[in-house]
This record gives sequence, C-alpha cells and structure tokens, in this order.
Amino acid sequence: MNIKNIIEEKLAEVILSVFQLKDIKLEIQENKTEFEGDFTIVTFPLVKQLKKNPESIGLELGESLAVQSELVESFNVVKGFLNIKVKNQFFVNQFKAITSEFSVIDKKNSTVMVEYSSPNTNKPLHLGHIRNNLLGFSVSQILEEAGYDVIKSQIINDRGIHICKSMLAWEKFGKGETPESTGIKGDKFVGNFYVEFDKNYKKEIAELMAKGLTEDEAKKEAPLIKEAQQMLLDWENGDEKVRKLWEEMNTWVYKGFNETYSRLGVKFDQVQYESNTYILGKDLIQEGIAKGVLFQKEDGSVWCDLTDEGLDQKLLLRSDGTSVYMTQDLGTAVQRFKENNLQKLIYTVGNEQDYHFQVLFKILGKLGYEWANHLYHLSYGMVELPEGKMKSREGTVVDADDLMQEMYATAKSKSQELGKLEHLSDDDKETSYEKVGLGALKYFMLKVDPKKKMLFNPAESIDFNGNTGPFIQYTYARIQSLLAKAEYAQKEISEVPLNQFEKELIVHLGNYKTIVQKAAESLSPALVANYLYDLVKAYNSFYQNNPIMILEDENVKQIRLDLSDLTAKTIKKSLRLLGIGTVNRM
Repeated sequence: MNIKNIIEEKLAEVILSVFQLKDIKLEIQENKTEFEGDFTIVTFPLVKQLKKNPESIGLELGESLAVQSELVESFNVVKGFLNIKVKNQFFVNQFKAITSEFSVIDKKNSTVMVEYSSPNTNKPLHLGHIRNNLLGFSVSQILEEAGYDVIKSQIINDRGIHICKSMLAWEKFGKGETPESTGIKGDKFVGNFYVEFDKNYKKEIAELMAKGLTEDEAKKEAPLIKEAQQMLLDWENGDEKVRKLWEEMNTWVYKGFNETYSRLGVKFDQVQYESNTYILGKDLIQEGIAKGVLFQKEDGSVWCDLTDEGLDQKLLLRSDGTSVYMTQDLGTAVQRFKENNLQKLIYTVGNEQDYHFQVLFKILGKLGYEWANHLYHLSYGMVELPEGKMKSREGTVVDADDLMQEMYATAKSKSQELGKLEHLSDDDKETSYEKVGLGALKYFMLKVDPKKKMLFNPAESIDFNGNTGPFIQYTYARIQSLLAKAEYAQKEISEVPLNQFEKELIVHLGNYKTIVQKAAESLSPALVANYLYDLVKAYNSFYQNNPIMILEDENVKQIRLDLSDLTAKTIKKSLRLLGIGTVNRM
C-alpha cells in the first residue's frame, strides 16, 4: 500500500468518527505550494453535506488527524486546502517496507491468455507487427507482475490463398532457390515470391483487359489466380506434393519470424496454426443450427442474425461449405478454453478489426459459452512514420528487421559521438548499442496510449534527453556508476531527517505496485512508461540537490545510497515490463 492509500484510509476513519459520513473519498495531492506540508487534502466535497465553510472543515479534519493517527506532525489550512506534514519516521518506515516487499507478488490465482503477433506466412513482419508484439508482450509482463498466471499465445495464419500465391510463384519463378542458397532470410525470401506473384498477376490482368475483358472479369480469368485457387483446393484435399511444398516454405518463414522475435525480445508459450483450427469452427456451426442460434439460407450458406444486438447478419459458412475467418476464430476460442483453465482471453489486434471482435464475442455468447463475457479485444491504433522515412522497396510497408537495424545503427552512431564507451570491449559495446537502440524503439511505442494512432519518429525516440528510453536507461547507468564508486552495501541505519526531494522519491517508489495494478486493469503499458519517466525525473531532482559521495554523515549517505539502489531496481523492473533491457554504462 502506498503512502497516499494509507492517508486515504486514515482520512476515511476520521471523517466517519468526526462527521459520521461513510464512503467519502477526498482528493489527496502532493503539495507543490509554498505552504508547509507534504500532502494537500481538498475539503470542498464536504461543504455541501456538512453545510460548513471549507476553512472550518479543514481545521476539524487536521486536528482530528493529528490526534487520531501517528501520521501527522503538523498541518495548516489555506482557503479550504488542508496541508499536512507527515512525520519523518513514517516516511522512513514506508521506505523500509517498500524495500522489503519489493519482490513480493500477490498471486491472483487466475489465468489470462494474451494473443498477439498472429502473422500471415506470406510476408515478413512489418512496423504494425512491431507495435502489436510490443504491446501484447508488455501487457503479458504487466499481468504477471500484477499476480496473474499468463499464457502468451499466437495463432499463425498459415493457410489460404495468400500462401498459395507465394508457393505458386516459387514453383514458376524460383528456379529451385532456397533461403540457404540465396542467403536471404526465410520470411523475406517467401515474401519476395508473394510480390513476384502480384507483379505477374497484374501483367496478366492488363493483357486480358487489352483483349476486351473488364477489370473484374480479368481478375477472375487470369491464369495465375486460377492456378492459385486450384492449389488451395489441392491443399484442402491433402495433395501430397502441394502439402510438402507448403510445409517446406512455411518452415522457411518460421525460421525468419523466430529471428525477428528473438531480436525484438518477445516470446510465446503456445503457438496455434490456422491449418489445424479452421475445421474446428465447422462443428460449432452445426451445433448452432441445431440450437436455432444460426440459420441456413437456400444456397446452403450459414448466417448469424445479430440485428437485435445492433449489428448485422454475419456469414459463417459459405454456400460451398468453406469457412470464413469468423468460423476459424470461433473454433480457436472454444479450443483455447477447452485446453486451458482460462479466466480471461485478450486479443491484441488493430482497431480496424473492432467490428469483427464485437461480432465474435456476441456469437460465442449466443452459442451459450459463459466465458464469452471474459473475452477482451485490446484494440490499438495504427503506427506511421514521418513521410519519407524508411520506406521499403515497395514504398508502402516498413520492414520490422530494417527498422530494428536502423535503431541499432542510430544508437551506435550516438554512442560513438558521445565517446563514453571507449574503455568497453567490442562485445559490451555491441550489447549497449542493441539495448539502447531497441529500448528507444520499444519505449517510444509503448508510452503512447494503445488506443491512439501514433507517429513513430526514430530520431526523436533515441534522444538522450526527455521522455525517451535512452534517457531512462542513462539514469539507471548513472546510478550503477554511483553505487560502484561508493562500494555500496545495504546497512541498518538510525532515523535520518529527510528533505523534500528524498520524501518525494519515497512517494514515487511507493507508487510502483499501484501503477502495475492500474496498468493490468486497463491493459496499458503507457501507465508504466509514464510512471517510469516521473520516477526518473524525481530521482534526477534528488541527485542534483543532494550530495552523496562527499558526505561525512554516514547515516545520511547510506539512506541516499539506499534510495538510489531501490530507484535503480524499480527502473530495471519497470523497463522489464516494457521488454526493455538495461546497461551499466552509456
């Protein structure tokens, strides 16, 4: 429990005993005024109920708090604002409690699955996947820190016309090449053939239109698309040759994906494949028809009528018996709850799919699954780059690997400019460039509320000043340098009079667990990122205004080192929740 929570609790007790009022919550702020006091209590909400002026309410509350609790040393009232000065020993005790409970996690005995990434196997990961992966992984880390058991999951879209296009293009134009023979990363290699298919398909469309076909007709009649559609049918019928090629090309893609995931620092506990789950939904469809929840049209297609829910009619099975994405998602959700004891399932998917998930959750509810109320769509806005920055060969999509490499190169250039790593080994330098470059990328992406569309500016993200990852990593490195110089070790100390900077830092350190719980409830890593920035600013104010190494008073020196040590540990732990590493020198 942080200091504000303790004051809130004491305040509620006093309001009940003095004014006989229950469930009254007054706002408590850190005192930033010139008047004495650590905290300010806003008394105005009591004016109407007590029919007294705020000044007299403030005085009554202040006197009662001073008498009834061990907290308050003194107080003053200014125009209805009650400023209280908390006893020094209370801050010291709180700091000791925060330190001793730092690694304690209160288990919730509740399991949450977080789905993220879920790429297609016909192309490499791009900028949008980066935000998705960072968000899903960070939310998973935060939920674990908040006491939940978490299963990190992805479903790979490994079947369908998109992968058949790459396969067909490789058969026709690949000349037997492989990622190994060309030295091209597997996912990019397969992605190149998807582009090759598209190029040749467009050429065929143009030729057919020149012969008098409309564009729509040409798109349907082009030989390449017909061959790709036939290949998909062959795949669904289990054709041995098609299946063998499909498995080989997907293996190339997964190897490439895993390299990207490894560099990005994200992991998964479970991986599902659409090729295994797409049939599952078909069984549910028959069940839904039998229950009268779904209906079949004359052409044999199956639908769910959601007009009474303010939505529309949704197709679940085509007239030829093939499934749609919704069918697959229904089957996958049921399988996940069947195989795991889940209390919640979170889908990390962009906001262009908001409607899809509304429909999915409603249909599962109609089918009678009680857990449908425990499904959540973590919807996020798209991410863009400043115009002209890091465009890919096609000029539209920013490749994830290219972006990470660019961040590494920028961090390397900045570090060499500053010249502070010269004494490190080459390996240590490389580790530093990588952690700082990717830390800048991750922090910049995660400090923005997930629901907002964002503009990612690589140059701005790697600034060593301001609300950036490198600024926070630099503060951590500075503390490590201080602790090493001081040959720091924890020791018992007697009570030390604390100044405003020390008290403010203790308040920030005490807020960590509250912030983690709030971030877990709102599924927003931005709360952790912005807490971290506030903590680092508070530490830098403390550091600039409080000498440490030159102190002769060992007790004061010790508590300032203790505060520095706990700040560093809190920075490291908070950065870990964002998937960001730390370095000891920058």
